[in-house]
Amino acid sequence: MRAAVMQGLNKPLVIETIADPTPGAGELVVKVGRCGICGSDLHMTEDPTYGKGAGDVLGHEFAGEVVALGKGTEGVAIGDLVSVIPLASCGTCAACRAGEVAYCDQFDLQGGGYAEFAITRPNQCVKLPASASLADGAIIEPLAVALHGVNMSGLKADDKILILGAGPIGLAVAFWARRKGATDIVIQDLNDFQQLRARDMGASGFVVDPADPVGGAERALGGKADIVFECVGVPGLIEQAVGQVRARGTILLLGLCTKPDTFNSFAMLSKEVRLVTSAFFTRQEYEEALDVLNAGAAEPRLLVTDTISLNDTPQRFEALRKRTHDCKILIAP
Repeated sequence: MRAAVMQGLNKPLVIETIADPTPGAGELVVKVGRCGICGSDLHMTEDPTYGKGAGDVLGHEFAGEVVALGKGTEGVAIGDLVSVIPLASCGTCAACRAGEVAYCDQFDLQGGGYAEFAITRPNQCVKLPASASLADGAIIEPLAVALHGVNMSGLKADDKILILGAGPIGLAVAFWARRKGATDIVIQDLNDFQQLRARDMGASGFVVDPADPVGGAERALGGKADIVFECVGVPGLIEQAVGQVRARGTILLLGLCTKPDTFNSFAMLSKEVRLVTSAFFTRQEYEEALDVLNAGAAEPRLLVTDTISLNDTPQRFEALRKRTHDCKILIAP
């Protein structure tokens, strides 16, 4: 099969022909229909923290058709269209049975979607209803990540919401916040590329004010935020969020920052700010994201700005290292 393969850290992906995956006992093969390019994929090719290197195939936001089953595989059938939960787990422990698959002792983040075929397990597959497309199946993962963050934040309908970062996760947070009743939802970014999309996704305001980010957000919200969602993951934003949140408010971290960061803990302590972290999602949240798409919600589909071929993936992947007007690009292998 053909795949976009890592050549090592800080090197472009290359399209190669590699061996087709063969399912072992309890495994299955999916013919990839759509796979999203995630910002964390870019980080994986730059940062050794993620443990990725030459020979790896990235891509953890994918959906496709089941085309092969290993011995003893149950719960799916050849021909099923599925969205793949990229959180590999045993499927049988207490955490897995509760839907908390990220806390399984066998947890691992599964890639493989930047290829024509990928291997997975039945407990990671969510069958797509007839009304959901493969493109829908590929955007469930970022929607579930955002939903988990909103659920962790304790958001209430009358809260003032500030979202740092207008990438797919920040925009998806705006969607869920609006859906759960919030009306004052401001997104702050260094560029206005996604301003119109942000408003269509649920934001009531959009701020670009690098000279005075704290004041700019406060003016847009008419006061300090009850909850600040940090959806970028760069050093300095926790410190900024402390200045933007009200006393006894909440800062919810969704951005993946692998670099050391510092902030004024006294300023946070003196305001009794609640700092909450959010990683991954539950199976129930994944299924809720699919249910929303299946029910006809159009806003999440606005995240997708382009669909490209596997051949075009290395070039477009490199272009995303700089901010562009693209939001979520899907690969159609």
